[in-house]
Amino acid sequence: MRSHAGAQAKLITAQLFSGAGIASGYAVGGLLAEQISGRTAMAGFAQMSVILGAGLLAYPLAALAGRRGRRTALTLGFGIGTAGALVVMLGVALDLMPVFMLGMLMCGSSTASGLQARYAAVDLAAPGATGRAMSLVVWATTVGSVLGPTFTEPGARLGEALGMHPLAGPYVISMGAFALASLSALSLTGEASAPATAGEGEDAARAPAQLRLGPALRWALARPVPLFAIITIVAGQMMMTNVMVMTPVHMDHQHFELSAIGIVVSLHIAGMYALSPVFGWMSDRWGPATVIASGAVVFALTIVLGVWDALAPQSSMGLLTIALILLGVGWSMFLIGGSSLLTASVPAEAKVPLQGASDSAMNLGGALMAAMAGTVLETGGFLWINLMATGVLVVALVFFLRAAPHLRRSGPWARA
Repeated sequence: MRSHAGAQAKLITAQLFSGAGIASGYAVGGLLAEQISGRTAMAGFAQMSVILGAGLLAYPLAALAGRRGRRTALTLGFGIGTAGALVVMLGVALDLMPVFMLGMLMCGSSTASGLQARYAAVDLAAPGATGRAMSLVVWATTVGSVLGPTFTEPGARLGEALGMHPLAGPYVISMGAFALASLSALSLTGEASAPATAGEGEDAARAPAQLRLGPALRWALARPVPLFAIITIVAGQMMMTNVMVMTPVHMDHQHFELSAIGIVVSLHIAGMYALSPVFGWMSDRWGPATVIASGAVVFALTIVLGVWDALAPQSSMGLLTIALILLGVGWSMFLIGGSSLLTASVPAEAKVPLQGASDSAMNLGGALMAAMAGTVLETGGFLWINLMATGVLVVALVFFLRAAPHLRRSGPWARA
């Protein structure tokens, strides 16, 4: 039990540093791409690169965890992110967009590792407490992620002091934070360093052999509940990414100060993580689908506020702040509810491949939205950004209605 607590503490530490590293560069990545290329549309492509990197690496890292253990996979993932921050700075120094985009792609590896850490916590959790175990590790990202965007201006001054482009300075902070996350993951021992093939509370030596990706996906696609769980995880990421990556650019176009943009991003990220223990408890107490349904209501309210701001003569700092906080809360509810439902609704031999596949799908879906978001903002403004999110929410609700009868038959809202 003590080893479980120690491993969870190390996962939490890694998440704290990773969250700081991701958020430090997140607020300025789109602005850098816009300045290097001279095109607003490229702001979305820069953020798309980070999410695409997470999507491309999520499944390979999960497969590595299944063979060599979570410690190996997490250490490598955060290490790639460390190298990525360095490549970003090189791309800015050379004023080469392809090099900059490659670095952003590599930074996505830290996102993939941070997401995998929540399943590492589930591997160590007692039966009936998976939602809380997962949510504590997700919550650990709060401190680092909220602090990260506040490094924007100090990072810019650091960049100037080092003779760099000011907005490249925050990536110096990102590089150091990712390196510390990698070292924290490397210190994991015991169950966390064993192959991640055990079920909840199950010894790794007695775990069943994992299915290959193809059979695992065919199994999930044929069943409404696990399919709905995957759709929930993907849809939450797509809606959050679509609105979030363009909000700093939208605020810049509305002549908000860089410090104001950093505050809104920080509060958004607080919404993403701060309440996750509450949602984990709700998932264990009332079932994951209850959390997901509540998240859908929060997302709907977020979109209403976003449309309101888009139609107003002048953007409101207060309105955007509330909308972005709720956007983060909805994402958290979809992530924890969807991940808990996925874990509870699949057999042990399908867990790792489907966890990796769902994380890949959520990031690839987010990358698609980010790739389109710059062009959509340029063409239709912030209103069309929110209308895109509405379409994704409608799709998620269709899959919810399809799964609802099966959820009811599985108990009170599919309690894990």
